[in-house]
Amino acid sequence: MADTIFALSSGRPPAAISMIRLSGPQAHDAGTRIAGSLPEPRIAAVRELRDPISGELLDEALVLRFDSPASSTGEDVVEFHCHGGRAVVDAVLTALGSIEGLRAADPGEFTRRAFEKGRIDLTEAEGLADLIEAETESQRKAALALAEGGLRKQIEEWQARLLELSAEAERAIDYDEDDLATGPGAARECGKLAAEFRDWLHRPRIEPLKDGVRVVIAGPPNVGKSSLINAIAGSDRAIVTDAPGTTRDHIEVPLSLGGVPILLTDTAGLRDAQDKVEAIGVARAAALVEAADVLVWLGGAGAAPTHSRLIQVHPKADLLGQGNGFTGSVSVSSVSGEGIPALLARIGDLVATLLPGEGAIALNRRQAQRIGEAAEALEMAARAADCVLVAEGLREARSAFDRLTGRVGVEDLLDSLFSRFCLGK
Repeated sequence: MADTIFALSSGRPPAAISMIRLSGPQAHDAGTRIAGSLPEPRIAAVRELRDPISGELLDEALVLRFDSPASSTGEDVVEFHCHGGRAVVDAVLTALGSIEGLRAADPGEFTRRAFEKGRIDLTEAEGLADLIEAETESQRKAALALAEGGLRKQIEEWQARLLELSAEAERAIDYDEDDLATGPGAARECGKLAAEFRDWLHRPRIEPLKDGVRVVIAGPPNVGKSSLINAIAGSDRAIVTDAPGTTRDHIEVPLSLGGVPILLTDTAGLRDAQDKVEAIGVARAAALVEAADVLVWLGGAGAAPTHSRLIQVHPKADLLGQGNGFTGSVSVSSVSGEGIPALLARIGDLVATLLPGEGAIALNRRQAQRIGEAAEALEMAARAADCVLVAEGLREARSAFDRLTGRVGVEDLLDSLFSRFCLGK
């Protein structure tokens, strides 16, 4: 029998209201011992909470009861909505801890039980973890799309189509009707489904939203890269001097641009450096230019690197006669602020091409890997000349989706995932 767990599931006190949650086979019995009696399921009622040993009044609280399996965890659940003072919360938690068979929950344990009871799948659990960690509006929306089951519903549709095709292939094997599963119709359906998976894999991913879009500012020494970083950040984050080669290593400044996290990166000036330390910095700068999601280039036209998302900048626009030979470059001045809003707008436009659309479902690396495995299996099935190979390809595709949703083969992932959750979630 599973333990009955309890925890404070709202913010740390003091607060106006604090919510304490119990889940497990003894939840209703423990709730009754504390509250005297429990209301009908899903009906809130006010109760006096008392110490189960001494009978001392602890608080007057709103109590809710949920019966298995119609609860957030799939188990019997009781919630105490108490006054949010530290002393009140500590007293109720201490009282619960005195009841035999109850224990304090581990971080993420309520959500893990919801997953184990089939209330949510692994994609929804990942969405909840991302939602807890969301720091920007775009992160919140993308995480909510997962947490509310957007990907789960799409996967269920795909799985239903895979089962249909699998049943057809198995029937062909049983009745030795090769043309039933290996004819143009079945191959076409496997190919169409694989192409649909590939379309999803080409969508913008969740990682830029979570980790930040890397915007690299690069160019030769003394063109104003560090000054531009400071002007955009609104503070002196990088050292600025007239001496070439001041920046020896890259400097990262995390910012939010229109609700999107970006990692603004200052780099060492690109040149043939004689100093050993500067040479290391230049090599790192070159690597960062290669890895940049968006490249802001301050330098001459002939030296601009080839990049799919390049913004050419004419720096020091406040100084007459300064130019870099670029047509259509953004003129900026780190001294007066001229052109900074236009530059940020250009950056924002390019960043938007890397991000999922409003309310769209964005895959993470693990999810994309599993869908890629399913696509490969279906492509094999589409090329197969034997119904047994078609059935095997379909089986492998279904297995990839089972790993995607957490039905099989994810034991090593679960501890890592649910440790990201706060206590009481």
